[in-house]
Amino acid sequence: MADLGGIRTGRHCVFAMHVHLVFVTKFRHKVFADLHLSRMEAIMRDVCADFEAELVEFNGENNHVHLLVNFPPKVAVARLVNSLKGVSSRRLRQEFPDLTRHYYRANKLWSGSYFAGSVGGAPPSVVKQYIEQQNQPG
Repeated sequence: MADLGGIRTGRHCVFAMHVHLVFVTKFRHKVFADLHLSRMEAIMRDVCADFEAELVEFNGENNHVHLLVNFPPKVAVARLVNSLKGVSSRRLRQEFPDLTRHYYRANKLWSGSYFAGSVGGAPPSVVKQYIEQQNQPG
């Protein structure tokens, strides 16, 4: 895949798709320190690479993380999210056994829900207006 200034190309498509993801910890427990967030960023970069996606930006606080991911159209956001949450939870629990005290009741690091918002491009109202103004063949 080529990258042309933010626009990527696949075999049969040209795309620029970004999603803003937010994951919160189970019960909003204050779990993460800087060490955890640094390691989590590396883990999530690897997961994104497996999906031919790119983790553009990552940051977080003690009970949630934000990700900006550039992904190809063949990737379903739900599958990407499941892998990001599953792999990061498993690896963080293996590498930082001290985290287990925060999720002993549920045995889960992440809440079952997440936020996903599309990012970039023109607002939907502008795209709608552009499509409405196209000349239909007479």
